[in-house]
Amino acid sequence: MKNKLKMETKITDAFLFLRAWLSNPLQVAAIIPSNKALAELVTRGISNDTGKVIELGPGTGIFTRALLSRGVVEKDLMLFEFGDKFANLLRTRFPDARVLNICATCLNNMNYYKGEEKAGATVSGLPLVAISPEKVEAILKGTFEHMKDDGVLYQFTYRSRCPIPLATLQKLKLEAFRIGGTKKNIPPASVYRIQRLTQGSA
Repeated sequence: MKNKLKMETKITDAFLFLRAWLSNPLQVAAIIPSNKALAELVTRGISNDTGKVIELGPGTGIFTRALLSRGVVEKDLMLFEFGDKFANLLRTRFPDARVLNICATCLNNMNYYKGEEKAGATVSGLPLVAISPEKVEAILKGTFEHMKDDGVLYQFTYRSRCPIPLATLQKLKLEAFRIGGTKKNIPPASVYRIQRLTQGSA
């Protein structure tokens, strides 16, 4: 019964992704959800000690489930999902998380942690290479404003290099490091750790 439920969930998720991709290929960028191997790689540096975590473009919640398995408390998750169907699905699957059905660029305009401790990390499933440099800059600026000084962003990409333009990283005083890749995902993907410039690296 449990295996049958998992299979039905995978089929449902794949169908939602395919339908969303057909409606807006630039917004979704993938025709199937990321797999468990990529989710484990993206969340490898996160634990229950991380505290609050922001997730950008969670889709059907594959990274969200991985975060919970790492020990992140569900109520400490803030999920930014622009797609209505995905957002509704996330509210059903993760009722204690904060699901915001808005564009990730809104992070740059509002303080979502007013009076609260900021996030320790952000996980991004956004297709940054398909987003304009101006919007990428706004997303990154808002994301880091909502994280602690040592907060980090984990971003995956299907390309062979960092999906964030070097000029954008330099302007926002950020640096990027490739932390690994997986060929088990379809298509194969790499993961980058984005953080504020450390002393001596400017």
